[in-house]
Amino acid sequence: MKRFFSVKDVPSIADVVQEALVLKAAPYDNQELGQHKTLGLVFLNPSLRTRLSTQKAAMNLGMNVMVMNMDKDGWALETQDGVVMNGTTVEHIREAAAVMGEYCDILGLRSFPKLKDREEDYSEDLFNKFMKYCGVPVVSLESATRHPLQSLTDMITITEYKKVEKPKVVLAWAPHVKALPQAVPNSFAEWMCKAQEEGLVDFTIAQPMGYELSEEFTAGATISNNLEESLNNADFVYVKNWSSYQEYGEVYGVEDNWMMDNKKLSLTNDAKVMHCLPVRRDLELSSEILDGPNSLVIKEASNRVWAAQVVLKRMLEDLV
Repeated sequence: MKRFFSVKDVPSIADVVQEALVLKAAPYDNQELGQHKTLGLVFLNPSLRTRLSTQKAAMNLGMNVMVMNMDKDGWALETQDGVVMNGTTVEHIREAAAVMGEYCDILGLRSFPKLKDREEDYSEDLFNKFMKYCGVPVVSLESATRHPLQSLTDMITITEYKKVEKPKVVLAWAPHVKALPQAVPNSFAEWMCKAQEEGLVDFTIAQPMGYELSEEFTAGATISNNLEESLNNADFVYVKNWSSYQEYGEVYGVEDNWMMDNKKLSLTNDAKVMHCLPVRRDLELSSEILDGPNSLVIKEASNRVWAAQVVLKRMLEDLV
């Protein structure tokens, strides 16, 4: 594996999930793979679970880990070619990424979208140039359009906790106080649509009018503007906010109550409730659910380690 950016980098979801669960049962069985190998984690934005879980996964595999907070400690990066750098940028991504590749055997990059220019964000210019110039395998730690480690984690969690062979999974839009990117819901939808093709889940997206995701990520999903109807017979409900894709980055007023609570949960098949975290209590998701028996958010976060570890393991195996 030379990169981990989307579900397209995984030939079989079922296979990678089972491999991750094997690693969870025996976390230290592959430490020889990471001996004398270095993982570099490059953050342009804040991180809690992604940072800690990926570090732990690398250490389980015997790797050394270096972390660079580019937004705080690094030079301002220039990403465009053919510009005279007489402004605020100090270092070009060509040199920065190449140098990091000299120091590290595998690199991870996290960068959020600006939510100003859809074409710019969805081109994934920063990630693509970073990968082009660093010369080593790259793991996406979240990009402008996707968060694949989170989505793999979610599939691992669903596999662990499902009570039926082919559970109904609902991605449910939730309220928020500000415009959030589409990266997590895009990625979750992309992975669930592929999982549906593999016969692993039935997938529904419930969102208010105006919050449709790009069809690039939702092909094959059942899409509804009625949350209550979507929740009928659901086995898993994945709660997440996102801003508009069509009117890029905009937030529309929504009159109906879209926050998941126990009343809505009663419409489901005693569904387990998931969220990528951080979560705004009693805005996105009710405290009664978060503190109740149906919440999987902590178990889900714990599984971030095994998602990262299986990806790093596959990359290390290709380095040998």
